[in-house]
Amino acid sequence: MTQRALDSSGEQPDPGTPSPPPEPPGGLSTAEVAERVARGEVNDVPVRSSRSVTEIVRANVLTRFNLIIGVLWVIMLFVAPIQDSLFGFVIIANTGIGIVQEWRAKKTLDSLAVIGEAKPTVRRDGVAAEISVSEIVLGDLVELGPGDKVVVDGAVTEADSLEIDESLLTGEADPVLKRPGDPVMSGSFVVAGGGAFTATKVGREAYAAQLAEEASRFTLVQSELRSGISTILKYVTWMMVPTAIGLIISQLVVKDNNFKDSVARTVGGIVPMIPEGLVLLTSVAFAIGVIRLGRKQCLVQELPAIEGLARVDIVCLDKTGTLTEGGMDVTEVRPLNGSDEVYVHRVLGALGASDPRPNASLQAIIDAYPPNGEAWGVTQAMPFSSARKYSGAAFTEGDGSTSAWLLGAPDVLLAADDPALTETVHLNEQGLRVLLLARVRTGLDAPDAAAGAEPAALVVLEQRLRPDAGETLAYFADQNVAAKVISGDNAVSVGAVAQKLGMPGAEHTLDARKLPADRDDMATAIEQNAVFGRVTPQQKRDMVAALQSRGHTVAMTGDGVNDVLALKDADIGVSMGSGSEATRAVAQIVLLNNSFATLPSVVAEGRRVIGNITRVATLFLTKTVYSVLLAILVVCFQVEYPFLPRHLTLLSTLTIGVPAFFLALAPNKERAQPHFVRRVMRYAIPSGVIAAAATFTTYLVARHHYAGTGALDAETSAATLTLFLVSMWVLAIIARPYTWWRVALVATMGLGFLIVLVVPWLQDFFALKLVGTTMPWAAVGIAAVAAAVLEMAWRLVGRRFPT
Repeated sequence: MTQRALDSSGEQPDPGTPSPPPEPPGGLSTAEVAERVARGEVNDVPVRSSRSVTEIVRANVLTRFNLIIGVLWVIMLFVAPIQDSLFGFVIIANTGIGIVQEWRAKKTLDSLAVIGEAKPTVRRDGVAAEISVSEIVLGDLVELGPGDKVVVDGAVTEADSLEIDESLLTGEADPVLKRPGDPVMSGSFVVAGGGAFTATKVGREAYAAQLAEEASRFTLVQSELRSGISTILKYVTWMMVPTAIGLIISQLVVKDNNFKDSVARTVGGIVPMIPEGLVLLTSVAFAIGVIRLGRKQCLVQELPAIEGLARVDIVCLDKTGTLTEGGMDVTEVRPLNGSDEVYVHRVLGALGASDPRPNASLQAIIDAYPPNGEAWGVTQAMPFSSARKYSGAAFTEGDGSTSAWLLGAPDVLLAADDPALTETVHLNEQGLRVLLLARVRTGLDAPDAAAGAEPAALVVLEQRLRPDAGETLAYFADQNVAAKVISGDNAVSVGAVAQKLGMPGAEHTLDARKLPADRDDMATAIEQNAVFGRVTPQQKRDMVAALQSRGHTVAMTGDGVNDVLALKDADIGVSMGSGSEATRAVAQIVLLNNSFATLPSVVAEGRRVIGNITRVATLFLTKTVYSVLLAILVVCFQVEYPFLPRHLTLLSTLTIGVPAFFLALAPNKERAQPHFVRRVMRYAIPSGVIAAAATFTTYLVARHHYAGTGALDAETSAATLTLFLVSMWVLAIIARPYTWWRVALVATMGLGFLIVLVVPWLQDFFALKLVGTTMPWAAVGIAAVAAAVLEMAWRLVGRRFPT
C-alpha cells in the first residue's frame, strides 16, 4: 500500500483510455445497471479482513513441528503403551484451540470490516445513493468530495476545483488538479473540491482491487514478536537435528536395550526439544486480543498493530476529531474596519451555500447563518485546502454587483503587524477557534489571492471537547508515552484546548512555520514542545519521520484527509471510524466508535500480549534447553535416556502447558521492550542448564543408589522429581509478581504432581514410583540447591541487563 504503484517496466500504471463514454449527469439507469451486472461488469473483488477458514486450518495444522511430532506419534502408537503417546493428543488439542480462536477472531474482524467499509456515493436514475464498493458497475457515475477515496479507476466527468492526492500511488505529495476527461486512479483520494467520475475499470482490472485487499488483510507476520519466535525455532531446529541423531544412535546401537523401550526413550528425548506450544500460544494471544478489541468497536486491520502500539513511546494526535468532537458552534462574529454586521452575516450565509461539502467550521457557519431568501450567484469557488488554510468564493450579489471573499486562518491571511491579530491571539488563548472573513480585490485563482485582502470580520468558533480525552491523555502520561498535538489550527488555540484537557506540557506550543527544515533540528524542537499549530500535511509527515530518525516508535491518530500522509508513514496509524475513506484505508487500527478513549485498551492489549508471551516463551525454551542438554549428556555418558514420553508429557503439562495458557492471557501493563530473542534466551539458557545439570546429577546418583536392582523406574522417578521441582521454581519466578490467582495456579500444578505420586493407578499409568526414602529426599535436596542457584542466576541476569 505504501509502495509506488509501478508496473514491471518501472512506469506508473496507465489507467487506460476510458472505454465507455461519459455518462449523463443522471448516471446509469436501473436497467443498465442490471445489464452490466449480468455481463459480470461489476466490482465484485472480495475484500478480506481475515484469512479464510481453509488458510486458518492449513496454517495451524501444516507446521514443521507438527510434522515431526506427528511422525513420532505414529511410531509411538506402534511400539509403546498409549500413555507414551499422550503428547500427540495434546498437540491435536492445541491445534484445535488455535483454529477455533483464530476463527473467532476472523468472525469478529469480518463483522467489523463490514461496519467500517467505505460507502461511495453513486448517481443512478438521477438519484445519489450510498452503495457498497462491490456493487459499483462499469460506467457508474461516482461522486467525490473531500476525503473520499477513489475506489475504482475512471475518468473525471464533473469537476469543481477538484484536487486529488495520488501520493499513495506515485509518492508525489502535491495534489493534482483534475478537469473533466482526466483519468483518476483507484487508491488516490480527494483533498479539496468535489466532482464525479465515470468508472472505467472495475473488479480485478482496477488497481483498487489490490489496494483494498492489502489495506484490510489480517496478517500474522512482520512483527518483532513473531519474527523473533521464528528465529528461535530456526535455531532450535538446527540444534535438535544432530542431537536427536546422536540420541538415536546411543539408544539403539550403543546401548543394546529392548528395541521398543529404546525407541520410546529416544522419542521421549526428542519430543520435549520442540517448543511446539509457543507458536500456538502466540497466535491464540493475538486472536483473543482481536476479539477483546472487537467488542470495543476497534477494528485491527493488521494484527501486528496490537504489538506495535504497545511499543509506541510517542503518540501524535490531531486535535479535530481526536481531542475535540467534529462539531463546532459559532459564538460570535466581530466586524472589522467598520463592516456592516448584517452584510457580514449575508456574506457568511452565501459562503456556506457555495460549498456542497462543507467542513466542520463551515457547517457551524451554515447552522448559524443559513441563506435567507436572497440568493447570490456563485461565479467562482475555491474549496478549503489544509495546505492553503483558507477557502473562498466569488459572487454576483442581489443588486448585480460582484464580490470575492476568503474565509480562513487570520495569521495566514493577515499581515504580521495587523492589529486584528492581537484580538485573535486573545481569543486563541481562551481555546477558541477564530476565522477571518476578508474581501479580495483579485481573482480567486490568482497565485497571490490572499495578498492585500481587506479584513471584514472575525468569526469566533467554540470547539466541543471530547469528554474522555482528558482521561486518555492522563493514561499516556502515566505510561510514559509522550503526546504531541499536531494541528492545522493556531498553536495558541490548540494549546489552550490541550490545557483544558490537562495535557502535560500543553503550555509548550510552537507554530510549525517556525520549525527548522533540518531533520535533526526538527526532531529536537518536537521533543522539546508538545503542541504544534499551523502544520501542513507534508509537515506532519516530516515530523513523524524526524521522530523516527531519533529511534522513537511513533503512532499517529487522525480522521481528516490532511492526516493521510502522516498516518501512512507512522509506525502505527490510527483512524476514527467517521474519518475519511482515505484515512481508514491507510490506518492499521480503526476506532469504529470514534472514541479516542479506546486507544488505552489497544495499548494495554498489546502490552499484555508482548509481556506475557515473553514470560511464557522463557518456560518453553527452558524446556528446549534442558532437553537438548540431557540428550547430549546421555550420549556422552552412554546411559539410557532417563525419561519416557509420558514423564515429559506430564511435566510439560503441569509446568508449562496449563500455566502458560493462563499466564499468556493475564493482565500485564509492563511497557513492551525491544530485542525479544535476547530477552528470552538470557533467562532460558541458564535456567535450562541448571535444570539439566540437577536432573542428570540426580539420575546418576540414583543409578548408583539402585545399582544391581534393575529398578529403572525408580531411577526415572527420582530424576523426574528433581526436574519437576526445578521446573516449578522456574514457573514460580516467571509468575511474579504474585497475586492470589498466580499463587493458586502454581500451587495447583504442584498438587497435581503430588496426586500422581500418591494415587496407585496414576503411579502405574505414568510409571512413577518413589522407592525408599533416601533417594527421593536426595532428589529434593538436589532440586533445592538448583533452585537457589537458579534464583541467583536470575537476579544476576536482571542486574546485568536491567529492563
